[in-house]
Amino acid sequence: MAYQEREIWCAIYCRLSEEDRDKADESDESRSIQNQKSMLVSYAEANAWKIYKVYSDDDFTGADRNRPAFNELMEDAEARRFQIVLCKSQARFTREMELVERILHYQFPMWGIRFIGLADNADTANKGNKKSRQINGLVNEWYLEDLSDNIKSVLTDKRKKGLHIGAFCVYGYQKDPDYKGHLLPDPEAAKVVHLIFELFASGMGKSAIARRLNMMGIPNPTEYKRQKGIRKNTPGTVRSTLWQYYAISDILNNEMYIGNMVQGKYGSVSYKTHQNKPRPREEWIRVENTHAPIIERELWDIAQGIIQRRTKVGWDGRAGKFARKVKCMYCGYTMASKKAHGLYYLTCSSQKIKPGVCRGGFISQKELEDAIMVKLKAIMSEYLDMDAAERQIVVQDEDKNLLVLLRKDIVQYKDRQQEIDAAVKTLYLDRVKGILSPQDFVGLSAAFKAEVGDLEEKILNAERQIEALKASERQVLSKRRILEQYVDFTELSYEMVNTLINYVEVGKREGDYRRGNKVPIVIHWNF
Repeated sequence: MAYQEREIWCAIYCRLSEEDRDKADESDESRSIQNQKSMLVSYAEANAWKIYKVYSDDDFTGADRNRPAFNELMEDAEARRFQIVLCKSQARFTREMELVERILHYQFPMWGIRFIGLADNADTANKGNKKSRQINGLVNEWYLEDLSDNIKSVLTDKRKKGLHIGAFCVYGYQKDPDYKGHLLPDPEAAKVVHLIFELFASGMGKSAIARRLNMMGIPNPTEYKRQKGIRKNTPGTVRSTLWQYYAISDILNNEMYIGNMVQGKYGSVSYKTHQNKPRPREEWIRVENTHAPIIERELWDIAQGIIQRRTKVGWDGRAGKFARKVKCMYCGYTMASKKAHGLYYLTCSSQKIKPGVCRGGFISQKELEDAIMVKLKAIMSEYLDMDAAERQIVVQDEDKNLLVLLRKDIVQYKDRQQEIDAAVKTLYLDRVKGILSPQDFVGLSAAFKAEVGDLEEKILNAERQIEALKASERQVLSKRRILEQYVDFTELSYEMVNTLINYVEVGKREGDYRRGNKVPIVIHWNF
């Protein structure tokens, strides 16, 4: 839908933060969302703006970049479907300083879009309040960081006490209804866990165990929890209900089954994202004998001995960079690495767990690396160009001039304070000499005192603005330095893959590669 000439089209964005959500029931939108809509719609109508669409994200934080309505709004904004984005406040739109700079001060102006936040008077059409928008963004950034640190400290303390803090228990256990944080064996699932250890101890491989359980019709852990009503997600494919090699491997290596509470295996990449990364084993929080074991120590030791003997060293460290990063496009199974005729390949192993469940993704590691490098260089070039533009916005002449003016103001305020100090001393001498009456002395002194307080407040505000501007510039420059580490890369390293890539989906080539047919690849980046 394209807007017509002389008509002003407005997009309304609403978000319910987790700390102030207010729901009647899970199927209804929160009253907070409804109130935001009502206020913003009334404002748009009062200004004779036509409403293109109301975008609403319920139960999403301001730091979540995967908000569906937010991303839909950004796509429509880039398509120039409206001229104004209207929010309750800048914080409802985003709490990230980086997005404030990139979207409000770069992309929206480039697309001819005005942003308005009613509650905090944020308006990109008003150049005079740009600094306040940046300061608001910085304050919101600090809020997110402090909130994240507080939550982490509470969770870490509970982990160290041996209390289970996860939303879901490990397969084989259930939450104790009488003791929060304590686990009890789940009789039905515990039998399956014990069977897995018994089969492995008897010499059966992990893929063979997965195939056995699938043939027996035993649902995998995720499907089991769904059937029990513990999780509400629906299975996407037949494969998502099946046991896989890695599910068996995770169970065989999990100390939870011998009564030890092991948590903190994964940590968030940043408070700005829900993405997690594995932590080194030495950083795991491990507390022994916190719950009843499912596996006897003797059986556990036998299984661990077999695992040690079967452990293989990876191919000269080259293939490890894609460990658990590549998934089959058709079934979602994590692709396994293979070597044949001196070449390395990644292939879907779904056929090993149950025949006929997948077409089978397949690609050579060289072809995958080349495809990722081409896309990564293009994205980094564009991103660095954008970052350079952001940097120019942050440190442009008006910002430098503002810094100069703020520093001059501080000098003037302090000079005036010294003048007042001298004047007060003169007043006191005049009072002692009898030149000034006691009443006049009290009145003039009070006036000077009030002015000194006002000057102190002005100095503090100016210093805060200077620090906010400097912090904003440091943040942009720091990010640029990180990206510049990879600008001239010639090959993919393990560090690059794990830092920049969430996962890659790989399909199967259709037709002859000599005719230019390529393997379909979808890269999911971490940025």
